[in-house]
Amino acid sequence: MLKEIVGVFDLDTSTVSADTKRFLKESEKNGTTENAVLELPKSFVLTDDGKVIFSQISTASLMGRV
Repeated sequence: MLKEIVGVFDLDTSTVSADTKRFLKESEKNGTTENAVLELPKSFVLTDDGKVIFSQISTASLMGRV
């Protein structure tokens, strides 16, 4: 099944919000996160099925690829 991208978010700016921190923590606890990085992530992608995918690629580069 093809996943639709809901949003691409910068980790430095989006994790300032307590709501985002709580969402990411719950996603990790629920097992709906995927780590696609070998280094520290720069961004994360949220898909329509609730999956959070961490990436070491910047949001600008990711947006240029979709």
